[in-house]
Amino acid sequence: MSTFGSQYKVGKATGQCAATGSPLEPGTAIIATLCEVPESDQLERKDFSAQAWEEGARPDHLFSHWQSIVPEPTTKKKILVNDDVIQDLFERLAGDDRPQRVAFRYVLALILMRKRLLRFISRDIAEDGGVETWTMMPKGAADGADPVVVQRADLADNDIQELSEQLSEILQGEF
Repeated sequence: MSTFGSQYKVGKATGQCAATGSPLEPGTAIIATLCEVPESDQLERKDFSAQAWEEGARPDHLFSHWQSIVPEPTTKKKILVNDDVIQDLFERLAGDDRPQRVAFRYVLALILMRKRLLRFISRDIAEDGGVETWTMMPKGAADGADPVVVQRADLADNDIQELSEQLSEILQGEF
Protein backbone atom coordinates (compact mmCIF):
# COMPACT_ATOMS: atom_id res chain seq x y z
CA MET A 1 0.00 0.00 0.00
CA SER A 2 1.12 3.53 -0.72
CA THR A 3 0.18 6.48 1.41
CA PHE A 4 -0.71 10.01 0.44
CA GLY A 5 -0.99 12.71 3.00
CA SER A 6 -0.93 11.32 6.48
CA GLN A 7 -4.07 9.23 6.50
CA TYR A 8 -5.09 7.83 3.11
CA LYS A 9 -3.91 4.62 1.47
CA VAL A 10 -4.39 3.23 -2.02
CA GLY A 11 -3.41 -0.30 -3.01
CA LYS A 12 -1.22 -1.19 -5.98
CA ALA A 13 -1.06 -4.23 -8.23
CA THR A 14 0.52 -7.34 -6.70
CA GLY A 15 1.52 -9.08 -9.93
CA GLN A 16 -0.43 -12.23 -9.15
CA CYS A 17 -3.93 -13.51 -9.71
CA ALA A 18 -6.08 -12.97 -6.63
CA ALA A 19 -8.04 -16.15 -7.37
CA THR A 20 -5.23 -18.60 -8.12
CA GLY A 21 -2.10 -16.96 -6.73
CA SER A 22 -0.38 -17.53 -10.08
CA PRO A 23 1.94 -14.83 -11.44
CA LEU A 24 0.40 -12.53 -14.05
CA GLU A 25 2.85 -12.62 -16.95
CA PRO A 26 3.60 -9.60 -19.17
CA GLY A 27 1.34 -9.41 -22.21
CA THR A 28 -1.54 -11.34 -20.64
CA ALA A 29 -5.06 -9.98 -20.28
CA ILE A 30 -6.27 -9.34 -16.76
CA ILE A 31 -9.28 -7.94 -14.98
CA ALA A 32 -8.17 -5.31 -12.48
CA THR A 33 -10.57 -4.55 -9.63
CA LEU A 34 -10.99 -2.06 -6.82
CA CYS A 35 -12.68 -3.55 -3.76
CA GLU A 36 -14.01 -1.87 -0.66
CA VAL A 37 -12.25 -2.87 2.54
CA PRO A 38 -14.99 -3.44 5.12
CA GLU A 39 -15.12 -1.01 8.04
CA SER A 40 -12.60 1.38 6.49
CA ASP A 41 -12.47 4.03 3.79
CA GLN A 42 -9.83 2.10 1.86
CA LEU A 43 -10.03 0.65 -1.62
CA GLU A 44 -7.90 -2.38 -2.37
CA ARG A 45 -6.76 -3.43 -5.82
CA LYS A 46 -7.00 -7.10 -6.80
CA ASP A 47 -6.08 -8.47 -10.21
CA PHE A 48 -7.47 -11.60 -11.83
CA SER A 49 -6.31 -13.54 -14.85
CA ALA A 50 -8.84 -13.29 -17.65
CA GLN A 51 -9.31 -17.07 -17.40
CA ALA A 52 -10.10 -16.97 -13.67
CA TRP A 53 -12.54 -14.11 -14.26
CA GLU A 54 -14.28 -15.98 -17.09
CA GLU A 55 -14.57 -19.01 -14.79
CA GLY A 56 -16.47 -16.85 -12.30
CA ALA A 57 -13.82 -15.66 -9.83
CA ARG A 58 -15.02 -12.42 -8.22
CA PRO A 59 -13.72 -10.56 -5.19
CA ASP A 60 -15.86 -9.69 -2.20
CA HIS A 61 -16.97 -6.06 -1.94
CA LEU A 62 -16.32 -5.30 -5.64
CA PHE A 63 -16.47 -1.55 -6.27
CA SER A 64 -15.21 -1.29 -9.86
CA HIS A 65 -13.35 -3.31 -12.48
CA TRP A 66 -11.71 -2.89 -15.89
CA GLN A 67 -9.74 -4.95 -18.37
CA SER A 68 -6.03 -4.38 -18.79
CA ILE A 69 -2.88 -6.03 -20.13
CA VAL A 70 0.10 -6.76 -17.90
CA PRO A 71 2.82 -4.46 -19.25
CA GLU A 72 6.27 -5.61 -20.27
CA PRO A 73 8.82 -4.65 -17.58
CA THR A 74 10.66 -2.45 -20.09
CA THR A 75 7.51 -0.61 -21.21
CA LYS A 76 7.52 3.08 -20.38
CA LYS A 77 4.90 4.00 -17.80
CA LYS A 78 1.78 5.60 -19.19
CA ILE A 79 0.72 8.76 -17.43
CA LEU A 80 -2.84 8.97 -18.72
CA VAL A 81 -5.56 6.54 -17.79
CA ASN A 82 -8.72 5.50 -19.58
CA ASP A 83 -11.32 8.31 -19.47
CA ASP A 84 -14.24 5.88 -19.14
CA VAL A 85 -12.69 4.24 -16.07
CA ILE A 86 -12.08 7.61 -14.42
CA GLN A 87 -15.63 8.77 -15.16
CA ASP A 88 -17.10 5.50 -13.88
CA LEU A 89 -15.15 5.73 -10.61
CA PHE A 90 -16.09 9.41 -10.27
CA GLU A 91 -19.80 8.62 -10.67
CA ARG A 92 -19.68 5.64 -8.29
CA LEU A 93 -18.21 7.84 -5.55
CA ALA A 94 -21.06 10.38 -5.73
CA GLY A 95 -22.82 10.76 -2.40
CA ASP A 96 -20.17 8.90 -0.39
CA ASP A 97 -19.13 11.17 2.48
CA ARG A 98 -16.29 9.07 3.91
CA PRO A 99 -13.10 11.19 3.92
CA GLN A 100 -11.07 8.76 1.77
CA ARG A 101 -13.83 8.64 -0.85
CA VAL A 102 -14.33 12.43 -0.80
CA ALA A 103 -10.59 12.91 -1.40
CA PHE A 104 -10.55 10.23 -4.11
CA ARG A 105 -13.54 11.80 -5.92
CA TYR A 106 -12.09 15.30 -5.62
CA VAL A 107 -8.82 14.23 -7.28
CA LEU A 108 -10.78 12.41 -10.00
CA ALA A 109 -12.72 15.65 -10.58
CA LEU A 110 -9.43 17.54 -10.95
CA ILE A 111 -8.23 14.97 -13.47
CA LEU A 112 -11.52 15.18 -15.40
CA MET A 113 -11.29 18.98 -15.41
CA ARG A 114 -7.73 18.79 -16.74
CA LYS A 115 -8.93 16.43 -19.47
CA ARG A 116 -11.75 18.94 -20.17
CA LEU A 117 -14.40 16.34 -19.41
CA LEU A 118 -15.79 18.45 -16.54
CA ARG A 119 -16.26 22.24 -16.68
CA PHE A 120 -16.07 24.29 -13.49
CA ILE A 121 -19.12 26.54 -12.98
CA SER A 122 -18.97 27.83 -9.41
CA ARG A 123 -17.89 27.19 -5.86
CA ASP A 124 -19.90 27.47 -2.68
CA ILE A 125 -18.83 27.50 0.96
CA ALA A 126 -21.25 26.49 3.71
CA GLU A 127 -22.48 29.38 5.84
CA ASP A 128 -20.59 28.05 8.84
CA GLY A 129 -17.36 28.31 6.81
CA GLY A 130 -17.11 24.53 6.62
CA VAL A 131 -17.58 22.41 3.52
CA GLU A 132 -16.63 23.87 0.15
CA THR A 133 -18.35 22.42 -2.92
CA TRP A 134 -17.72 22.91 -6.61
CA THR A 135 -20.49 22.84 -9.19
CA MET A 136 -19.48 21.41 -12.58
CA MET A 137 -21.00 20.31 -15.87
CA PRO A 138 -19.89 17.23 -17.78
CA LYS A 139 -18.66 17.78 -21.33
CA GLY A 140 -21.49 17.35 -23.81
CA ALA A 141 -24.23 17.54 -21.16
CA ALA A 142 -27.66 18.25 -22.64
CA ASP A 143 -29.26 21.65 -22.06
CA GLY A 144 -31.02 21.60 -18.72
CA ALA A 145 -28.98 18.66 -17.42
CA ASP A 146 -28.27 18.64 -13.71
CA PRO A 147 -24.81 19.85 -12.74
CA VAL A 148 -22.38 17.70 -10.78
CA VAL A 149 -21.46 18.80 -7.26
CA VAL A 150 -18.08 17.84 -5.80
CA GLN A 151 -16.95 18.38 -2.24
CA ARG A 152 -13.50 19.92 -2.09
CA ALA A 153 -11.17 17.70 -0.07
CA ASP A 154 -8.74 19.30 2.33
CA LEU A 155 -5.56 18.13 0.60
CA ALA A 156 -2.26 19.93 0.10
CA ASP A 157 -0.95 20.33 -3.46
CA ASN A 158 1.69 17.64 -2.91
CA ASP A 159 -1.02 15.25 -1.63
CA ILE A 160 -3.04 15.83 -4.80
CA GLN A 161 0.04 15.21 -6.98
CA GLU A 162 0.93 12.04 -5.08
CA LEU A 163 -2.61 10.68 -5.24
CA SER A 164 -2.86 11.49 -8.96
CA GLU A 165 0.35 9.54 -9.60
CA GLN A 166 -0.89 6.63 -7.50
CA LEU A 167 -4.21 6.59 -9.34
CA SER A 168 -2.34 6.47 -12.63
CA GLU A 169 -0.29 3.51 -11.37
CA ILE A 170 -3.38 1.70 -10.08
CA LEU A 171 -5.51 2.24 -13.15
CA GLN A 172 -2.77 1.48 -15.68
CA GLY A 173 -1.98 -1.90 -14.17
CA GLU A 174 1.58 -1.16 -13.13
CA PHE A 175 3.40 -4.18 -11.69
